[in-house]
Amino acid sequence: MPHSHASCFRITCYKTGSYALMHFMVAITVAYLLTQSWRAALAIGLVEPLVQTVAFYFHDRAWSKHDKGQAASPSESVELRRPS
Repeated sequence: MPHSHASCFRITCYKTGSYALMHFMVAITVAYLLTQSWRAALAIGLVEPLVQTVAFYFHDRAWSKHDKGQAASPSESVELRRPS
């Protein structure tokens, strides 16, 4: 079933948001383990994921455009079936 442009945009935004939350948590934790300073951990852990999140949004959009440009041939597509 094809998705509308608005639906694809919304899905991309949700994916970007969930990725951002995960990345913030990981970055802050790793930065704290390395520095043993909550101030440094928060500074590093907030700036780096913010930049990565913006980059991810554009990365995901580029892949979406790439996927639209390439239709899979029947021999390339994979169909999952339940055993009978």
